Order: sequence, then C-alpha cells, then structure tokens
Amino acid sequence: MSSSSPKGAALITGASSGIGAVYADRLAKRGYDLILVARNEQRLNAVAGRLRGETGRQVTVLPADLNDKVSLAKVEAVLRDDPSITMLVNNAGVGSVASILRADVDKMAAMIELNITALTRLTYAVAPVFAARGAGTIINIASVVGIAVEALNGVYSASKSYVLSFGHSLQKDLAEKGVRVQTVLPGATATEFWDVAGYAPQKTSEITMSAEDCVDAALAGLDAGEQVTIPGLHEGELWTRWEAERRELSTKFGNAKPAPRYRAAADSVGAA
Repeated sequence: MSSSSPKGAALITGASSGIGAVYADRLAKRGYDLILVARNEQRLNAVAGRLRGETGRQVTVLPADLNDKVSLAKVEAVLRDDPSITMLVNNAGVGSVASILRADVDKMAAMIELNITALTRLTYAVAPVFAARGAGTIINIASVVGIAVEALNGVYSASKSYVLSFGHSLQKDLAEKGVRVQTVLPGATATEFWDVAGYAPQKTSEITMSAEDCVDAALAGLDAGEQVTIPGLHEGELWTRWEAERRELSTKFGNAKPAPRYRAAADSVGAA
C-alpha cells in the first residue's frame, strides 16, 4: 500500500472522463494522491484502478451527483474535514448549444446549479481551510465562451463568465493568504461534453484541442504562476492587454453625475 503523498491530495470533480480524468492522470504522475468525484461510479473505479497501478498513489473514489444537495454536501464536508487535501479542481460542468427559443428552462436551471452553485459551494468549503493553513491551490475550469459569449448557449456562456469573474475575486481575497487560484479557459476540447451539449461533430473539428493538450497547457500555466490560462490563445499579450484595459475601465465608473451624452435626453424629458 502506498504512503500518503507529501504533496497532499487533489480533489477533482467531473473526474470520470475528459478533462477531469486527464487532470487525475497528470496530478497523480506529479505525486498527488487523488479524491475523484463524479456521478458514474463504474467509470471512477476504472480511472482509479488504472492510476493506482500506474503511479502507486492513493486514489479515493467519491461518487456524487453535484446537482443533488445531499451529495454536494457530502463533498463539501470532505473538503472542510480532510486535512490531506491541498488542491481542488472544480471541473464538473455541463453545456448546451440550444438557443433560448429551443432550450428547456429546467435544464438551464440545472446547468446553473452545477456550473455555478456547486462550484461556488465547493470553493467556499475549502477556501477557509487553505487560508488558515496558508497554502492550497484552487483550479476552476471556465471556458473561452465566458468571453466569447455569443458562441454557444447563453446560459452556458454566462455560467462560465461567472467562473471567470469569481476567479478574479478569489484571487483578490486569497492571494495574501497563500492560496493559489487559477482560472482555466479551454476552447473547444475533444470530450463527451459535445455529446451532452448536442453537437458531437465538434469533437473532430480542426479547431478542437485534445483534452491531454488542454490539461498539459493548463498545468504549465499553473507552474508559470498564471492566474488565468487560455490554452488555445497563442497571442498571450492580447489577454494581458485586454485584462489591463478592463481593470483601467473599472476605475472610470465612480461618478455621481450621468455622462454628458445622457444629459440632453434627460433635460428634454424634464422640459416636456
């Protein structure tokens, strides 16, 4: 039986396939023990068995449906109470390509619960633990559609915009506590995501990245100290510039009077 890793354990959600399963592989090979979370226990056991055999690391399977409040609470409790956990990878999520005129609103609400609520609750469970310890890493998987919001379903895009904004806030709140926060924005990635989202052909598109390349790039970004990693963006300076301009723009909002361009219309309404 393997001994506990000096690096501690990484808890990974959505770990039974795709990006989550690759994170499990790469982190185990980096020396982390693993706690793998997903709904499909059979798949989790297959991933866990392979990684135990290949790496000798301790791998715990934690079957849980993060859309179920009881299951979600169980994972929250593990994050709060297991002192071996040093990393959280919030990867679980679901998407859609349906427009508002075709999408089922109940499915959209369930998407919000998984992509936003579950990710938020798990982060809130572990952040105080990491802050008290003065160390820990939180990796949140967003998407490039959090910026390119018109590309897919609006609720999915908005949920990933939330993850990006949430990450910025976490970085502000936790940086001085010794907690690393990385937000990863994959582009189209060859996983079962597209089968569930309703557009399987995307998996074989010439612009679609492999899950392995996506995760390897994300971990290279983590190693380099990036707070936001966009694996498919070759011109990294474009993000740096865009983010600097966003932060500069945010300093311009604090004015007690409306902008001059609105005053003429307001005056004409008042005169009428």
